[in-house]
Amino acid sequence: MHIRVPRPRSLAGQLFAMQAVLIAVVVVGYALFTYISDRGQAQEAAGRQARAVSLAIADSPSVAQAIRTPDPTARLQPYAVRVMQDTDVDFVTIMDPEGIRWTHPEPTEIGHPFQGHIERAQRGGTFTETYTGTLGPSVRAVTPIVDDGRIVGLVSAGIKVEEISKRAQEQLTALSGVAAGALLLGAVGTYVINARLRRHTHGMNADELSRMHDYHQAALHAVREGLLMLDGQYRVALINDGGRELLGVHGDVVGASVADLGLPSQLTGALLASEPRMDEVHLAAERVLVVNTSPVSGGERRGTVVTLRDVTELQSLTGELNSERGFTQALRSQAHEAANRLHTVVSLIELGRAEEAVEFATAELELAQALTDQVVAAVSEPVLAALLLGKTAQANERGVELVVSQDSRLDDGLLPPSLPARDLVTILGNLVDNAVDAAQGAVPSRVTVAAYTEASGGGSELVLRVSDTGAGVDPAHADLVFQRGYSTKPAGEGGRGLGLALVQQAVRRHGGSLAVADAEGGGARFEARLPLGPAGGDGAAPATAAGRPGSGGAV
Repeated sequence: MHIRVPRPRSLAGQLFAMQAVLIAVVVVGYALFTYISDRGQAQEAAGRQARAVSLAIADSPSVAQAIRTPDPTARLQPYAVRVMQDTDVDFVTIMDPEGIRWTHPEPTEIGHPFQGHIERAQRGGTFTETYTGTLGPSVRAVTPIVDDGRIVGLVSAGIKVEEISKRAQEQLTALSGVAAGALLLGAVGTYVINARLRRHTHGMNADELSRMHDYHQAALHAVREGLLMLDGQYRVALINDGGRELLGVHGDVVGASVADLGLPSQLTGALLASEPRMDEVHLAAERVLVVNTSPVSGGERRGTVVTLRDVTELQSLTGELNSERGFTQALRSQAHEAANRLHTVVSLIELGRAEEAVEFATAELELAQALTDQVVAAVSEPVLAALLLGKTAQANERGVELVVSQDSRLDDGLLPPSLPARDLVTILGNLVDNAVDAAQGAVPSRVTVAAYTEASGGGSELVLRVSDTGAGVDPAHADLVFQRGYSTKPAGEGGRGLGLALVQQAVRRHGGSLAVADAEGGGARFEARLPLGPAGGDGAAPATAAGRPGSGGAV
């Protein structure tokens, strides 16, 4: 047999029950307090009414005249009955100074002693009390009747407690109607408010909301992707650990404006944009980020949700892949040229010109070996040497002469482990590609590369200098060329202006510097400086001919 455990009441339901009970308690308590208060006021009013009636009777001259007659009851009993009817009191009793009744609502009680206290009235005072007499509990007033300075009788007027309770009951009935209306109105208002709360909490109870908050916090800080939530004024409402790491922000930034986070201008502009952004690539201090923004709206703009993904490593791999594709194209071109030369050698042999075929083949081999020896002699660091050989072939395919300066000198094993080969490929490869693009079509079309170490402030640094014979860089735009999106070339698929920005990012990541200036003879000269550590340590070679580009050698 399956026993179904009832689901805990939702938070909205709990609040509704609590508010309904609270309203009921307040209304019932107020009604009870008002009833007790009204009952007390009714008793006070009855006492004042009885006192006024008894004083009026005692001051009546006809009463004093009736008392002087041989039979006071004959005249006073009808008088008392009329007063009771006219003043809405329950009894009027007129008695002699000893308390023997002359009048009473029940004629059989006439001639019997008055039931109650009369001592104060016998001494000339007027008082009010609650006493149980022949008619039951009543609020009564007793006062003396004075004639020619002496007390000739007493008079008591009263209202039964039962009648007082009836008056209070009428007020209680009206109050109960008002209380019921207030309770109904409060219940309706509470239901409306809690129905809205139920929609906002999706019918979950307090434990479920607390558990969801814990899950939310755990998931928020566990994901590696960055999550940033902005309010309607573009202030940070929420940021997870991944977002802090990717944006490079520290401290408590919740409540701070996006413009005050110190991010690059283009990234800040993307976060401040009112329209959605999809898979945009932006540069942070040390990372390449893919940014997606989505506005949160519900009739009005409430804020923006921003997701950040780190593609720094992917972008570096893409750069290496592009270089590999360039190498492949260069090798394909070289293979095509080698095939042409091989056909030439075979044709010469078939024509019986064996000596000329040997001379032609030998010259080609010597030229290729000379080019390789020249690059390796200048830059024996294998990664940079391979990169320069590949870029040389690419440049030749595009009609550009790539020259390695005679000042270049990098021994194998010179670079420390803190400077990975991937970053060198990013820096030098992008600088050479940019220079080849600039030099293509110029006369002469030449790119000069210099790579050497130089002593600097008790340490040494790697200097990578690339010069071209292109149109150069406008001095007014010298600071803009390193920003993502800036380019003098037509925009292709995926956009332009990312290469130099990646170069600057990689240089800054290693604490170096990147500058652009006019090259000798025209064109632009880009120079990257990367610290290598203390001089003479870990294979650092002495500086060679720093600062002189030299004539170089064609590669």
